[in-house]
Amino acid sequence: MWRRALPPIHPDGWRFIAIFAAVTLILFWIAQPLGWLGVIATIWCVTFFRNPWRVTPQRDGLVVAPADGVVVAVDEAVPPPELGMGDAPMRRIGIFLSIFDVHVNRVPTAARVVKTAYRKGKFVNAALDKASEDNERMAIRLALPDGAEIAVVQIAGLIARRILCELTEGQSVIAGQRLGLIRFGSRTDLYMPPSWSHFAIVGQRMVGGETVLADRLANESARSGTVH
Repeated sequence: MWRRALPPIHPDGWRFIAIFAAVTLILFWIAQPLGWLGVIATIWCVTFFRNPWRVTPQRDGLVVAPADGVVVAVDEAVPPPELGMGDAPMRRIGIFLSIFDVHVNRVPTAARVVKTAYRKGKFVNAALDKASEDNERMAIRLALPDGAEIAVVQIAGLIARRILCELTEGQSVIAGQRLGLIRFGSRTDLYMPPSWSHFAIVGQRMVGGETVLADRLANESARSGTVH
């Protein structure tokens, strides 16, 4: 019960929580009303760095969401050139993470890490498509056992200033495994072969490591949906 009610905190978050708490104490000393604002900010900081447990489907062929957030793009685009995956467009699913979402990213499917590549860039609003091209990012190239390849790209946002990637080249990973963290608002893009059946709809909310985005073994057309 406690494990569900109080999810773990990502190790990278403790120093920020400590800073927020210290500032809160100072604000209480200066003026009590300001201290209560500090309490609210500290609670937000704790929730931002939450690192909840997830139940990930492990059936062969499934591709799960690499991040929590809202789908803002379902299109075709060339993967980041630094990954060396060629110029052919791939299916791209972009997920925007607000400052209230869990920011721990997840591996979308069992694979081997072929390459990781960091690129400096701008910090425009991550909900915009140009963020995929212009913003600071960490790109990860993954190879599946059958030879197919996908890419996950961690993209900094308007106020994000640090991307953490915990994967190393040559490492074998499983679906749902934690791969890193982005502070504080951000975007995560998933690139996969356009022939794979995908189920993502713009406006749909994702649960990282749980929501099924695609099934490479299925033969199903793209889904449509409406907001109610």
